[in-house]
Amino acid sequence: MSSGMEEMASQIDDLQKKAESDAQSAGSLEALQAVQAAFIGRGGALNEILRGIGKMPAEQRGQVGQMANQAKKTLEERFALRRKELEAAAGQAEQSKVAQYDPTIPARREAVGSLHPVTIVQRQIEEVFSRLGFIVVTGPEMESEYYNFEALNIPPMHPARDMQDTFWLGNGKLLRTHTSPVQVRAMEKYGAPLRVIAPGRCFRYETIDASHENTFFQLEGLLIDRNISIANLIAVMKLLLTEVFQREVEVRLRPGFFPFVEPGFELDMRCEICGGAGCPTCKHSGWVEVLPCGMVHPNVLKYGGIDTDVYTGFAFGLGLTRLAMMKYGVRDIRVLNSGDLRGIIAAEKLTGPTIVNGSRP
Repeated sequence: MSSGMEEMASQIDDLQKKAESDAQSAGSLEALQAVQAAFIGRGGALNEILRGIGKMPAEQRGQVGQMANQAKKTLEERFALRRKELEAAAGQAEQSKVAQYDPTIPARREAVGSLHPVTIVQRQIEEVFSRLGFIVVTGPEMESEYYNFEALNIPPMHPARDMQDTFWLGNGKLLRTHTSPVQVRAMEKYGAPLRVIAPGRCFRYETIDASHENTFFQLEGLLIDRNISIANLIAVMKLLLTEVFQREVEVRLRPGFFPFVEPGFELDMRCEICGGAGCPTCKHSGWVEVLPCGMVHPNVLKYGGIDTDVYTGFAFGLGLTRLAMMKYGVRDIRVLNSGDLRGIIAAEKLTGPTIVNGSRP
């Protein structure tokens, strides 16, 4: 054998040994595939040798080609064998994982959804008033100036408008500042006698603090019938708070001005956050305003098409957001409109989680 043949044979032999060693060292199918490509792939080392045979003397080409092809066949068999070994090892590892699984271990507890505290309070109030013969009605959040102010006895130049800074829209309407516009809409639609409540979202251009937000929830109430008096109003308000808190609640009634009622009152409850000692939530007064109310002003009844010689009525605007704060001990109103779950957690601790599937519990 010539020196050129011996050198080529030695090169093929060294390459084969190197390939077999690297294949044995491959710890995964991906690593084995890389070794195979490096040695016998289209651009591999063995194919480089085969491409160089054309430069050798004619009498040596056949013998060198035979050695190279034999080496390639041997390596293909070795790679196939190593592939089976790695696949078997992977299967055993998977079976080991299954064997280690203990089906008696308790399953992972899924997070249970809950209603928002404001929604919980709203539905409790709706249930209470449904027993009293009230119906639930709604109104638009984008309201007209007529229903939000004028039909509620607040004409354009009335100073009471300054008490309700609001968001005006480009179409001439506004985001309603209270749920009171639903009073007139309900009177126009149903007439008298009438018993309605109207929960909903309201908006005001407020300075935000622990007890004020620019977006909050109210629940309007309206009762119109013959011979309705302030005594009826106070009795219903006390019943409402007792049902919501499931106990007697300390309240006070003081005069208050609202253009759409006469006389008007502020019904406050003892602050549940501080117990009356004073805190930022109650502005250190010990009391929190929750139920502005009063006897419906005759002008409002007339706007609603009600005969004031026959009917009287009372109305109230319950602060759902503030009531939820008192019920669940939420110190800052901003928690309820944020992604902070402290308000939800507080509700769950007191009422238990509520699963919501698109319907009321």
